[in-house]
Amino acid sequence: MERLQQNILLLNYTNICIYTTRSWQNSIAKRMKKNCWELKGCGRERGGKNEKELGLCPAAADERLHGVHGGVNAGRACWVVAGTFCEGEVQGTFAQKLRDCTQCDFFELVRKEEGTNYEISLALLKKLKTIK
Repeated sequence: MERLQQNILLLNYTNICIYTTRSWQNSIAKRMKKNCWELKGCGRERGGKNEKELGLCPAAADERLHGVHGGVNAGRACWVVAGTFCEGEVQGTFAQKLRDCTQCDFFELVRKEEGTNYEISLALLKKLKTIK
């Protein structure tokens, strides 16, 4: 009987370790997702190297999309935020920048990483309350 109890305890301990390890790995994977400013290196995030000179990027500042695609503020949904600064110039409204953004390597990376969890632009615009 004592041996059976030891085996049960060992099995429970092993299951807890496996669950904890998987949870930790999932947590690390979520934190490893990069925001646009990290991949593009623009330096316009809070405390970034170019924030004082060029200003805070609207994607870094907009809290309405915080957590979308695992990003900070709109850092992983920058294509729906007006006024972002990409490729050296202000990109304008969503309608004005849509074509360029959908061809962007960061946009493609987010779509690939999110897979079936990718939130389409229409849903994101609704979160921004720019459309009803």
